[in-house]
Amino acid sequence: MTNQHMVTENEQNKRVDKLLTELIGDISRSQVQTWLADGHVHVNNGRVKAHYKCQAEDMIEWSLPETEETAIEPEAIPLSIVYEDDDLLVVNKPRGMVIHPSAGHSNGTLVNALLHHCDHLSEINGPNRPGIVHRIDKDTSGLVAVAKNDQAHINLAEQLSTKTMERQYEAVVHGVINHETGLIDAPIGRDPNDRKRMGIVETGKDAVTHFRVLARFNGFTHVSCRLETGRTHQIRVHMKYSGYPIAGDPKYGPRKTLDTGGQVLYAKSLQFNHPRTAEPLYFDVAAPEYFQELLAQLKKDVDRS
Repeated sequence: MTNQHMVTENEQNKRVDKLLTELIGDISRSQVQTWLADGHVHVNNGRVKAHYKCQAEDMIEWSLPETEETAIEPEAIPLSIVYEDDDLLVVNKPRGMVIHPSAGHSNGTLVNALLHHCDHLSEINGPNRPGIVHRIDKDTSGLVAVAKNDQAHINLAEQLSTKTMERQYEAVVHGVINHETGLIDAPIGRDPNDRKRMGIVETGKDAVTHFRVLARFNGFTHVSCRLETGRTHQIRVHMKYSGYPIAGDPKYGPRKTLDTGGQVLYAKSLQFNHPRTAEPLYFDVAAPEYFQELLAQLKKDVDRS
């Protein structure tokens, strides 16, 4: 399937690889550069290099290469649907569920469940990630927006890129943060010493996280985090960098952390404009049960001390 986008004046002079990465959303810039090199992207019916600077009214066309991946099977997995219409869904993803199939996770994913629930999902990200505009980690629960068609997908991805989609998270971190608010502005990239981890890397992508203290306990702090950007493991990496790693995090937390089955982090709220009507939408979910139980226990520990 061929997708098209006409460059607007606001997008003028952006590199085509950067603009296309923003338009598609849940895809890496290096993958887009590969598509450009392989001739899967055209501008005004011609091939261009990744560094091409887009001009207003340029027509970008792209069609994803055929893959040999096994077709994803729909699965009758219960979904907690917060909102749904003809263009999109907002789902409260449970902890432990992977967003889309990948090596080691061929089934039981959110995509498997969505394919069973929906007749149509956007195809911009290819057959392995239908409908997926943005992701949250397997062990992070909470709100995810899903596009049912390509037009909605492009619009939602653009809102992510232009920071008009607001995403709020809550977490419990190690340490007692004395100040009320903070901003972490540090680029994130692959850890050069461990390719399975992300880290603060000078050549990484810009990443900005705002946080606010909600409650303090003995040795821990309950915080709210707002993302300006959406880098892989952003909150987990940034909170570690700030000196307050997320409790229970097996990858970025300290060796001695809480036994919670994963990072104590959930995607609490989403705010964006409807991709068709531009109506402002706001969604909010309560903390998962394990999160609430941990807060209650931490409060008891304070009361006893």
